[in-house]
Amino acid sequence: MLGGIGAQELLLILLVLLLLFGAKKIPEIAKGLGKSVSEFKKGMRELEDEVKKEEPTPEDKKKLAG
Repeated sequence: MLGGIGAQELLLILLVLLLLFGAKKIPEIAKGLGKSVSEFKKGMRELEDEVKKEEPTPEDKKKLAG
């Protein structure tokens, strides 16, 4: 399953989270985590786009070489 985590371990983790944060707080935490992951992915895409824009094209390489 999830990288070696079985159903029993996952159930235990969820139970501990429920005890620590309460039923009302867990959806808020999950929503915040989802937004964070979304923003991280967006930032990574923007960074990749910037790097691709700055890469020299084959024509630029020919100009530099000779």
